[in-house]
Amino acid sequence: MILDVVIPVYNEERDLGPCARRLHEFLSATFPYPARITIADNASTDGTLAVAGRLAEELPGVRVVHLREKGRGRALKAGWLESDAQVLAYMDVDLSTDLAALFPLVAPLLSGHSDLAIGTRLSRGSRVVRGPKRELLSRGYNLLLRGTLAAGFSDAQCGFKAIRAEAARELLPLVEDTGWFFDTELLVLAERAGLRIHEVPVDWVDDPDSRVNIAATVKADLLGILRLGRSLASGSLPLAQLRARLRPGQPESLARQVIRFAGVGVLSTLAYLVLFALLRTVAPAQLANFLALAVTAAGNTAANRRVTFGVTGRAGLLRHHVQGLVVFGLCLGLTSGALAGLHAIEAAPARAAELSVLVGANLLATLLRFLLLRHWVFSGRASAPDGAQHHELRVAGDQLAGAEDAAELDVVAQVPVSDHP
Repeated sequence: MILDVVIPVYNEERDLGPCARRLHEFLSATFPYPARITIADNASTDGTLAVAGRLAEELPGVRVVHLREKGRGRALKAGWLESDAQVLAYMDVDLSTDLAALFPLVAPLLSGHSDLAIGTRLSRGSRVVRGPKRELLSRGYNLLLRGTLAAGFSDAQCGFKAIRAEAARELLPLVEDTGWFFDTELLVLAERAGLRIHEVPVDWVDDPDSRVNIAATVKADLLGILRLGRSLASGSLPLAQLRARLRPGQPESLARQVIRFAGVGVLSTLAYLVLFALLRTVAPAQLANFLALAVTAAGNTAANRRVTFGVTGRAGLLRHHVQGLVVFGLCLGLTSGALAGLHAIEAAPARAAELSVLVGANLLATLLRFLLLRHWVFSGRASAPDGAQHHELRVAGDQLAGAEDAAELDVVAQVPVSDHP
């Protein structure tokens, strides 16, 4: 199977039939590869499941999965993880997005050019019909993502996305949200893991009968941003390992690493200056500089390993710290040389002069440290996960793939798919 289009539904008995038939007709008539439609009913309380069952009996290449818990993200995760298709897509049941954009959406994934593809309503080439309130909320939310999570994509919540199955199997075990924040979390993790995200301008018409609770969705999104931001800041997500498997040899973007390295550097420099000032009251300048730099260097290496370069686990830990000590020695040479030069010029310089010289020397040392960490210590290559971590990731994926098991997910109907040309 080449493409599986998942339609998550909740209490859509009125719209499901016409929209599913329209999508089926489009795929059968115009899509050049074998395709399936998966209707993912997540705990509907009306006749949606019965409508979906009749569609599966009537239309070839339509199947239904039923989840006993609500959540669009939960429905997508279940439909995608147990699919055998090469490319997994989803769209909202109201088909607000013009279906002509479907092939441009999945083509970069089929060619191997990209790993994910999203429809965007916020590019110049898009044509969008919706009210000013939703327009403002959409643009404001995406600006918020850029400011808080450094997101590089333009439209997180457009209900028109696709992903390569290989990437989905790696990413979905890490996505915690089961509701509307699912899309954002998936895209941010994919971006941080170095995956390519292709954007397609779409023609989009707002559904006036949308059942989305805007206030509840906004609250959930804000909480999701906070949770995901904490996880990214702590380095608890194995993104470097994912990048090593999905994009081997591809370093993370320089800009993102520089931003995180700068944050770590500011904190390290402040700690260093405070320690130096305290030690200077009881020790000579060179000894105070050595001790302050030694204490902060180990913490700096550990912080950059986890936060800047996304390396977690014990693999390579000793080597990284040994190389970090070499970097420390070079930085010590820079700062000690600067101090020695100052004292050669003036036998008893003021404390403020010493600190000023050290700030300048540390700026040069910081640049040197970043270059050495990026191109030597961590060398732009994510460390492969150790056996335990790799096993845990695989087990998590297997559990999610079958987790929406008999107690939570039922395959209601699956009709053999016709391979239309």
